[in-house]
Amino acid sequence: MDTRERAEKAVEYKKTMNCAQAVLMAYEAETGKGREELMALGSGFGGGMGCAEATCGALCGAGIAMGLMNKSSQPTKMLMKDVLQNFKQRSGATICGDLKGLGTGKMLCSCDDCVRNAVYAADGVLG
Repeated sequence: MDTRERAEKAVEYKKTMNCAQAVLMAYEAETGKGREELMALGSGFGGGMGCAEATCGALCGAGIAMGLMNKSSQPTKMLMKDVLQNFKQRSGATICGDLKGLGTGKMLCSCDDCVRNAVYAADGVLG
């Protein structure tokens, strides 16, 4: 599956689950984990950890997927630096509330686009 297809699959998942879970489910085949386990792993990260004050759930989902799939000699946290920067460049921020415009009234990135951007950022590092 190419990146665009994976990103759109994640957006479809977003209709029935949180943003972290949607990104994780888009990588289900590659993680070697089942739906139930991925749903549990991502359950606490949606909506900026439930309060919009923390990191975007889609970005967290990408980080969990990276940890499950990383086969490189580089630690996942080093790879996530690039994912984070790519996501921030695409989305305008990394904190859920900032992305949604809470406090400013100006939305930087919709949830669907955050999910897409998280997949594009992760795939950019995974190759």
